[in-house]
Amino acid sequence: MAAPSPSSVIPLIINGKEELTSSTFDVISPYTNQPCWSAASATPQDAISAVEAAEAAFPAWSQTKPAKRRDILLKAADILDRRLEKNAEFMRTEMGADVGASQYFVVPLAIRMLREVASRITSICGSVPIVEEEGQSAIVYKEPMGVILGIVPWNAPYVFGVRSAACALAAGNTTILKSSELTPCCYWALTRAFHDAGLPDGCLNLLSCRPQDAADVVNAMIEHPGVKKINFTGSTAVGRKVARACGQNLKPCLMELGGKNSAIVCADANIETAVKAVLAGAYLNSGQICMATDRILVHSSIAPVYVDALKKALQSMSDPSSAPPTLVNIASKQRVQRLIDEALAAGAHIINGSTVTNPVASDSGVRLAPVLLGGVKENMTVWQEEAFASLAACMVVESDEEAVRIANSSGYGLSAAVFTEDLRKGLAMAKKIQSGAVHINSMTIHDEPILPHGGVKNSGWGRFNASQGLEEFLVTKSVTWMD
Repeated sequence: MAAPSPSSVIPLIINGKEELTSSTFDVISPYTNQPCWSAASATPQDAISAVEAAEAAFPAWSQTKPAKRRDILLKAADILDRRLEKNAEFMRTEMGADVGASQYFVVPLAIRMLREVASRITSICGSVPIVEEEGQSAIVYKEPMGVILGIVPWNAPYVFGVRSAACALAAGNTTILKSSELTPCCYWALTRAFHDAGLPDGCLNLLSCRPQDAADVVNAMIEHPGVKKINFTGSTAVGRKVARACGQNLKPCLMELGGKNSAIVCADANIETAVKAVLAGAYLNSGQICMATDRILVHSSIAPVYVDALKKALQSMSDPSSAPPTLVNIASKQRVQRLIDEALAAGAHIINGSTVTNPVASDSGVRLAPVLLGGVKENMTVWQEEAFASLAACMVVESDEEAVRIANSSGYGLSAAVFTEDLRKGLAMAKKIQSGAVHINSMTIHDEPILPHGGVKNSGWGRFNASQGLEEFLVTKSVTWMD
């Protein structure tokens, strides 16, 4: 696999063939704020061609023996493993991730997810219920759905690509990935791994396009009768548009949307554990993770000690000789700056970080040092809207009940954390928190192959990963007969 150069054009992949288009767009690296390469921009006709290729490939792939499908996916995982460093480099170039997030977190997690879903393929089976009528029998089949459209974001491309494409393929479906325009090379590298592993042509197709063309390209696929289900990972705002189009076309959809994730630090929390986990949850990958810790709720009895420990830990992490963490683009930095400015004007204060950040990228790229706010109120935008940056806010509460109430006041419900030395209390609080996941004494960022992943409320519905992830891409068929 040849690595792209600044003069390269990342192609589409339709029916197993790499295709260039008459229109391209630049991919800007946040490290330099300069183009790192360009990518082919799909048209609605390209999208329809991808659907038709997936439709044509479906009959043979759906009838491929589970063991053979398993072996292809396992081989793809081995290829990704061999190319791990290069694939992580693509991720760093396109979205500004550091080595820790790219090479030691996202890419290895994607490989583990792929091996896990491959191992589950041979366990897909139906059931034989006993029906009421004498002389009659029944069987319930689990069958693939057909062509699956996956719309995937930029911030953890290999993980999202595997979740979207591999789960569909494992269940016997064929699929199309519509990649983010910010990380097309990462999705190209992932798709190449599947094809190099022997995946038949048309089973996995890859599209990218200019942002202004995305709605037309996506709607052409949602409206196509060959597409049977859509899965979307991304912002709640865009998710609403996708869900609306799915509803108009009576297409089921799986939605993994944004989060406004709370970490509750109880009076009996272990301070050291809570500091480490909250900081990791807030600032890993520059906070550009849907499960990142946005809101820190601290019991008043330990608030002074805990907040001081947070501040000292953040200061010890700061290295004046190193550039601050990157954000994906200037627009993201400008949005975060507005959140900070509005909060400060409304009475919040800086616990850590600078009160002045240049919203324009410099020669060294788009960067923002970690910011922690205190004195925030429930009605502040920074407390209500997803930050998706190296920004978190702290609020002092008087009781665990108040903390749970405030955590649940968010319109989101993706992930949460509770820090307490009393497991019984932690489990009781976890039951009350409206969230797809709650982690006791660990950070809000937790995604692994054996755990179902998804949210409630404005964070979406449905689940990726584990057996629930496979079930999302299967249909149930009942068959009866007279003996």
